[in-house]
Amino acid sequence: MGGGSNNSHNIDNGKYVRYTPEQVEALERLYNDCPKPSSMRRQQLIRECPILSNIEPKQIKVWFQNRRCREKQRKEASRLQAVNRKLTAMNKLLMEENDRLQKQVSHLVYENSYFRQHPQNQGNLATTDNSCESVVTSGQHHLTPQHQPRDASPAGLLSIADETLTEFISKATGTAVEWVQMPGMKPGPDSIGIVAISHGCTGIAARACGLVGLDPTRVAEILKDKPCWLRDCRSLDIVNVLSTANGGTLELIYMQLYAPTTLAPARDFWMLRYTSVMEDGSLVICERSLNNTQNGPSMPPSPHFVRAEILPSGYLIRPCEGGGSILHIVDHFDLEPWSVPEVLRSLYESSTLLAQRTTMAALRYLRQISQEISQPNVTGWGRRPAALRALSQRLSKGFNEAVNGFSDEGWSILESDGIDDVTLLVNSSPTKMMMTSSLPFANGFTSMPSAVLCAKASMLLQNVPPSILLRFLREHRQEWADNSIDAYSAAAIKAGPCSLPIPRPGSFGGQVILPLAHTIENEEFMEVIKLESLGHYQEDMMMPADIFLLQMCSGVDENAVESCAELIFAPIDASFSDDAPIIPSGFRIIPLDSKSEGLSPNRTLDLASALDVGSRTAGDSCGSRGNSKSVMTIAFQLAFEMHMQENVASMARQYVRSVIASVQRVALALSPSSHQLSGLRPPPASPEAHTLARWISHSYRCYLGVDLLKPHGTDLLKSLWHHPDAVMCCSLKALAPVFTFANQAGLDMLETTLVALQDITLDKIFDNNNGKKTLCSDFPQIMQQGFMCTDGGICMSSMGRAVTYEKAVAWKVLNDDEDAHCISFMFLNWSFI
Repeated sequence: MGGGSNNSHNIDNGKYVRYTPEQVEALERLYNDCPKPSSMRRQQLIRECPILSNIEPKQIKVWFQNRRCREKQRKEASRLQAVNRKLTAMNKLLMEENDRLQKQVSHLVYENSYFRQHPQNQGNLATTDNSCESVVTSGQHHLTPQHQPRDASPAGLLSIADETLTEFISKATGTAVEWVQMPGMKPGPDSIGIVAISHGCTGIAARACGLVGLDPTRVAEILKDKPCWLRDCRSLDIVNVLSTANGGTLELIYMQLYAPTTLAPARDFWMLRYTSVMEDGSLVICERSLNNTQNGPSMPPSPHFVRAEILPSGYLIRPCEGGGSILHIVDHFDLEPWSVPEVLRSLYESSTLLAQRTTMAALRYLRQISQEISQPNVTGWGRRPAALRALSQRLSKGFNEAVNGFSDEGWSILESDGIDDVTLLVNSSPTKMMMTSSLPFANGFTSMPSAVLCAKASMLLQNVPPSILLRFLREHRQEWADNSIDAYSAAAIKAGPCSLPIPRPGSFGGQVILPLAHTIENEEFMEVIKLESLGHYQEDMMMPADIFLLQMCSGVDENAVESCAELIFAPIDASFSDDAPIIPSGFRIIPLDSKSEGLSPNRTLDLASALDVGSRTAGDSCGSRGNSKSVMTIAFQLAFEMHMQENVASMARQYVRSVIASVQRVALALSPSSHQLSGLRPPPASPEAHTLARWISHSYRCYLGVDLLKPHGTDLLKSLWHHPDAVMCCSLKALAPVFTFANQAGLDMLETTLVALQDITLDKIFDNNNGKKTLCSDFPQIMQQGFMCTDGGICMSSMGRAVTYEKAVAWKVLNDDEDAHCISFMFLNWSFI
């Protein structure tokens, strides 16, 4: 950077200053240490370097300014070059995709013409696709398996591999499968790639092509190690490896996939994987299941697994001009949906779900690795991205192990209490205990839990989007979690004895979310949850003042179609060491069909009266049978000592049932079928609510002389509930008035629910002392005069977002005896800043 352009600089007075190479070297050294030195630091440099003594401080200041400018220009030029390379590669990819689509159109036109001319011979039309030699593979030689052996010999396996390669290429770059663009996926330079799903083929299939900033060899190495990027992969064992004459590799592989829910068995695969290099230098990894029809080597069935089939699938990795790779992925499965209950079969028949959980997961992981290499920065809590990625994998794997509860990992089922809604398992294997054992601390105690208990259950949900429900569970933990259980879980991984928690009234504390990191496109993020208001648990357990949960969240994007949503968390020590024990618990929600509706992001924050007990029955939420459905899986793990097993089991069973009840209540409230066609929720139906609406309307007219509401017939409550401005009531407490009621707009503004509304004080929504002083001074005026009008201002929602309003009106609400009942506020024309 210290070339000729560094040797002269123009000073304001028009005089040029020339620097010697030694002076430039000295300035560059300082620049590397401090790109923007202060005036004192520049003067110190002149004193320490006699070689710079003849240069004025102002001239050195100008040198540093120019040097920073050149560095900025260099980075911008580098960025633009990278964008240009990416756009060039994307353009090439789109041109190839366009050629493939033109072939598909020609094939369909030919079929249509044939059917019109020979309607009686429709079944005789050969549908075999021979157009696999697209732009990618044109002119390359493909071995055909005709007249070659098909058995367990090397020649037989190579025959199967060659056939698999041909079929895979025809799917990846040809028209062997009719591909349709995946809903919600728009290709572009910033997208993950071009993603398509199959239409009308055997089984389920997904296809993707995209750009990856890694060389083909590194991409192949990562993709072959499926357990590192495919969260559903329990294990992948290479049974045998054979080399081929053309430099390729044949691998016999046994792979197991976790079941995503407790309602279905896990899957396993016995397959052949073929890796080879094509004539143009592209790497190909293709694979398919081996079965009896191929006379190849066999693998006996495994207990607790359903043998599924991988149809010809794989990866085509081509070097990209300027660096990186162009990647084509095809995943084609037959997951044997007959083996699961009918209500869950769509889960195993969804190409969209396959694309999201497998195909796109590979692309995201590769892009994440590429980003970590180019930007190896330290993120939250002093962790590098690779360390956080390892933690997220531990959380996911631990949750999958709990959901599946395989006996070969040490899990055994406990006897039911007569109600089969919650399943309890215990694991006391040494491997599991190594994950939970703690080290001795200064207090002399050592906590050594001898077993882990898992309470798990699955439930069907109807007409509630997974992303909406999961956002609510994440942002409103107090609605379903009991902090006494969190305290017990944290105590189990710390030093010192712990006792069973004693549930207390109002044992829901607050939470502080500390973000850690996001993965590519924010599909998954990690955070640390600090639980507050837990001081009283120190009386029962040897606990620190703060409890932290490591939490991983994914699938909260409401625009993603059929997206699986997960919220997995585990208590951690404040030291947050890399080898800290992690015992994950959490939720997984998987859609069972694609009939999802687009809902407002505020839906999770605005449950309104749907959480009101007795407002309607659970059966009302079912709606029509055509509404969307999803399955939620819940699994909670607790470490304990064996002599406490009976008590811990009873506590865990009761806790999971209470969580299920809370989730059902929230899901019922979030269900669009529980709302009117206008999309607005109905007002509370209790007599007290109707009376309050009448008092609010009557008092407003008395003090301000105009009508607040235009009744729908005689229903003032309905008019109040749907009023466009935020109307809310608070108690008459002079020190800390709390909210007692809000209409739909008020709940939207406060970003809360009717259940959580009473936890919000009036002064909490004002973000400055002036607002609080004005509020306190105006309270006597409202009580004496009966009303007050103020100009616009700014307040805060319960989520900490700034809200601006054009005008605010406050008035005293009188009951039937003309006594003050509460104070009502109305914020006009409010909006989030």
